[in-house]
Amino acid sequence: MTAFDSLAAAETLENAGLDPKHAKTHAALLRDAASAGRDDMATKRDLAELKADMTWRLILIAGVIIAAVKLIP
Repeated sequence: MTAFDSLAAAETLENAGLDPKHAKTHAALLRDAASAGRDDMATKRDLAELKADMTWRLILIAGVIIAAVKLIP
């Protein structure tokens, strides 16, 4: 994931005619909004690990069910 460039955002806002102080404030708000919740996002690696874990659990459960069915007279 790429970082938000707040300096470039502020410069863009200034070039569009916004007062420099307001441009910096808007850029800071945009930076904060862009990073909000980033720690709660799952990565592809997180999802792959979860998939592997769930696959092994499913195999284990299926084995237990098959063994139980074979033991029932």
